[in-house]
Amino acid sequence: MGNLIKETPYSEITATLEVLDAQGVTREDLISVRKSRTLAKKIAEVIMASKQKVRETYKVVVDYGKSLAEMILLGNYGWFNDDINSKNFPLQGTGAQESELVLVHLNQSATSKEVLESLDSQGLAPAQFVHLLAFGAAYPELQRQFPIIALGSSFVDGHGDRGYPYLYCHGSRRRLCLYWGGDGHRGLCRFLAVGK
Repeated sequence: MGNLIKETPYSEITATLEVLDAQGVTREDLISVRKSRTLAKKIAEVIMASKQKVRETYKVVVDYGKSLAEMILLGNYGWFNDDINSKNFPLQGTGAQESELVLVHLNQSATSKEVLESLDSQGLAPAQFVHLLAFGAAYPELQRQFPIIALGSSFVDGHGDRGYPYLYCHGSRRRLCLYWGGDGHRGLCRFLAVGK
């Protein structure tokens, strides 16, 4: 915190205080923030939430009339992890269902718990693997820009490691992979979500 104050020019602090003053925030209000860890934490959460970048929504159709192998084939991937199969990721649904998906970018490294809390605070839930497959087929070029993870589905291997399905690009090859990065997700990642 000391570094934050040292690195912030006086003019920026003054400008911030002027904005707060215009909104009716008093000196006593600011003192109460200093005395209350809970209040300071809430302010920090609002600031961090403002850094989140919720991308445009994307519409997809999940066709449960197709097998998982057919859904993967529609994505035309250069490579896919063979642990993404009907045994580890069973299909549960019927007919063709339209879904509206959102790509969430936290713009920072985060644990799965932090990502899920962020999605929840935005009225979103993590997308399932079927949403990811439909998304990859409908918007194939997006994964060339950044990894796209679906935290709503996972597979635990024989060693107890948890993998989340995600779309990625290695060289020119689009891939459907399992993210085995433990509980840390890099700031580059996007998270596919659905409305609650």
